[in-house]
Amino acid sequence: MPLRTGVTRLIPLMLRGPAGDLEALLQVREPGDGALTALVCHPHPLYGGTMHNKVVHRIAAVMEARGAAVLRFNFRGVGKSQGRSRAGAEELEDARAALTYLRERYPGARQWLAGFSFGAWIAALLAGSEPDIEQLVLVAPPVDRSSFEILRSLTMPKLIIQGTRDEVCPLAELESQYPTWAEPKRLIKVEGATHFFDRKLGALAEALDQGLPPPVKGATS
Repeated sequence: MPLRTGVTRLIPLMLRGPAGDLEALLQVREPGDGALTALVCHPHPLYGGTMHNKVVHRIAAVMEARGAAVLRFNFRGVGKSQGRSRAGAEELEDARAALTYLRERYPGARQWLAGFSFGAWIAALLAGSEPDIEQLVLVAPPVDRSSFEILRSLTMPKLIIQGTRDEVCPLAELESQYPTWAEPKRLIKVEGATHFFDRKLGALAEALDQGLPPPVKGATS
């Protein structure tokens, strides 16, 4: 994984969301130039998903190492975030509010968007209405329970990472839909990984490094 010089800071935030405040963490390295931002969406809020999930944390760490200021946040009703979760379109608007915060804090920055499981669905929906996103990353997208129809016409670069032993979002379901998604796209399979990448977080990081664009200016290897 590429490394950056400087000191990493985790800045706790409360963002203005459509249903009240949203609890968030901004991961930055100082000094930094704010040339790249990344938003990472967490898994299902009704099944224990939070911004502290280990897969979400690893995605954020890899993106920060590549030069991004990374924002994780809790959907409504999770942690200190206000509102009530219904695990649907309302969470999409939470993600949009978090993206707006990043844009206001880092005007003109390149933008990456990522999500894990339920968060991958939200990230895909958000990307469908936000054409300025440079890179979309979907980890274990739940294609068997949520619609990813938007990806058939979404022409931004898409990196999809899937464990071969995922018991929640089976690989076979993804492989049946992936060919219908628009280019450019790339699917990387993590051999032996379950849904939560137990004992495979290092392999997940390697897959992200393999599939993401090169580090931004200021990152060193």
